[in-house]
Amino acid sequence: MALRLYDTLTRSVKDFEPAEPPVVQFYACGPTVYDYAHIGNYRSFLVYDLLHRYL
Repeated sequence: MALRLYDTLTRSVKDFEPAEPPVVQFYACGPTVYDYAHIGNYRSFLVYDLLHRYL
């Protein structure tokens, strides 16, 4: 089963293919701490965590 992700550049869904198989690397910046935490802060952490666990 392939991992399919939405490509915002082409506005289409594409199969994920690592640049250097079988190694997968990605970067997610840390939280932007300028005010009280809200659901948007937790969403980015949650998406990062789910992708990390899936891959």
